[in-house]
Amino acid sequence: QVQLVESGGGLVQAGGSLRLSCVASGRVYGRHAVGWYRRAPGKERELVAVVSSDATDYAHSVMGRFTVSRNSASNIAYLQMNNLKPEDTGVYYCNIGTRGGPLSLFVNYRWGQGTQVTVST
Repeated sequence: QVQLVESGGGLVQAGGSLRLSCVASGRVYGRHAVGWYRRAPGKERELVAVVSSDATDYAHSVMGRFTVSRNSASNIAYLQMNNLKPEDTGVYYCNIGTRGGPLSLFVNYRWGQGTQVTVST
């Protein structure tokens, strides 16, 4: 059973940076795309970045500030977040699946616990 574990979140000032990591049990990253999602307080979970074998895509709200990458050999994916804004606050999750569009993913696995990102003013 594949298990997803996110880490790297924390409390940062606006303008700061964080690097999130997503580790999955098993060798699964090479099969499909990896997506990063966030759930802001009181809002739906939103796909903000996805990386596949041939492309990366980002939500407009994070474009130019976030970079998604993956290392299939290490079973790990990353989300580098720069110039963080208070509206980036939320719980960040990763998942793996097939693309459903430019910024859409049909996820394969149960959600992990996520990692909390809090950006203060």
